[in-house]
Amino acid sequence: MDDGFCVIEFLDGPHGPLSDYLHVIANDAYERHTGIPHVVGQRLRDMVPDEADDWIAFYGKVLQSGEPIRFRNELVATGRHLEVSSFRLGSFEKRLVAVLFKDVTDKVRAEVALHQLNETLEQRVADALLQREQAEAALRQAQKMEAVGQLTGGLAHDFNNLLAGITGSFEMIARRIDQGRFSDVGRYVAAGLGAARRAASLTHRLLSFSRRQTLSPRPTAIDSLLADFLELVQRTVGPEISVTTCCDNGLWPTLVDANQLESALLNLCINARDAMPEGGLLTIDALNISLGEGDAHERSLQPGDYVAITVSDTGVGISPQDIDRVFEPFFTTKPIGRGTGLGLSMVYGFARQSNGIVRVRSQPGSGTRVRIYLPRHDAPAESGTFERVDRVQYARKGVKILVVDDEPSVRMMMVDAFGLLDFDCVEAHDGPSAIAMLDQHHEIDLMVTDVGLPGGLNGRQVADEARRRIPGLPVLFVTGYADRVALQNNAFDPGIAVLTKPFAIDDLQQQAIALLDQIKPENPKPA
Repeated sequence: MDDGFCVIEFLDGPHGPLSDYLHVIANDAYERHTGIPHVVGQRLRDMVPDEADDWIAFYGKVLQSGEPIRFRNELVATGRHLEVSSFRLGSFEKRLVAVLFKDVTDKVRAEVALHQLNETLEQRVADALLQREQAEAALRQAQKMEAVGQLTGGLAHDFNNLLAGITGSFEMIARRIDQGRFSDVGRYVAAGLGAARRAASLTHRLLSFSRRQTLSPRPTAIDSLLADFLELVQRTVGPEISVTTCCDNGLWPTLVDANQLESALLNLCINARDAMPEGGLLTIDALNISLGEGDAHERSLQPGDYVAITVSDTGVGISPQDIDRVFEPFFTTKPIGRGTGLGLSMVYGFARQSNGIVRVRSQPGSGTRVRIYLPRHDAPAESGTFERVDRVQYARKGVKILVVDDEPSVRMMMVDAFGLLDFDCVEAHDGPSAIAMLDQHHEIDLMVTDVGLPGGLNGRQVADEARRRIPGLPVLFVTGYADRVALQNNAFDPGIAVLTKPFAIDDLQQQAIALLDQIKPENPKPA
């Protein structure tokens, strides 16, 4: 028999009646399971005196009750765990008990190990998750630093080129003035302005990528915009490329900055042109699309109605290893000098800032399709432009403008620009000084203010106080980027406009004139 077996006979002893037992018979497996040899004829208290009371209690209960029992207990003397079944042989008077047992030490140790494993599982899972989070954080930091390195490297390269053109032009202007050679000044002025405008375009693209570009969204009819846009695209891409457009009938309006949308689409068309050096077909279409829960989630959008504007080409396409990087700033597959790598990143930032998304599909040799999703907006479409005014014919005596900017050179430039229109200006360098100017000058017709100001009051707060004192006062915000928190309460109220730095003098004057034209001449100024 594989299991251990023995018959024990209870005896009276020094510890009392039935306080010991004698091994009457035992099989060979007894030693194998217990580790104790030659047990026949041995008394329990001689074999394991320190634990005899426990074993006598187990088997004594069987003898007294006649009921068999099963139990598990450790034989401490040999370190074995035994699984035991025991029953009485005959009547109580015979004092005989049979015992079957087997060594389950390995099983017990496994159970103990499993129990300890379960007890520490939660902590080990927490430790593993912490290690994973730390590894992911380290990876994100490495990726972020790689992206920052790529971004700063691209910025340094492009801005150094542009600054070289600007500073070089100024130096040449100064030298030609010293030499009295004024004929060349105009050429250097044009070169410097051109470099400065390209620098402004670069910052605008970066702000668009980071979703901080100043936008002036208005209800816009995309089909009308594309109809006017087509001629510009055809001139840009050249005669080798055919350009077609297609729009759904009854295309929904969308809330978008029309100028920035045109800029984004033009970037996509230029990319398409560069992908078709031998010519091809460029298609711009606009569709009404309703996205359910699943389709919207797949595109990281909210369910609802969207206008989808797609620019497709038949060019060389994008390789699979590059498709996931096309929205990274300064990443480009074009040859050196052919692209900044900011076009698609600007489109991405503009779409996200407009509560939409942009998606790219491409196969090498099969062309590329870029689609911009913009939310439907149920409101009549607007043109979103103001009529430009001939400054020579514009005249209004006694116009006074409060100019607020913490940068002296910018403030001086704006005051001089308004001086060309014979407007009177008062200046302030921060929020508190602007409030002081309002206290001194009650006849202000227009306030032009930077959004970010020192002194504890930003441009929006100053504008709110000015409009409280002078109801309906027009306000022109000039800002380096769209501080949406600062402007969210009144950015698009009547009599409010936003102009992004750097701006052309002509645009500053036209915006001011457009806001002043909203004031009816018969309205008396506050006393």
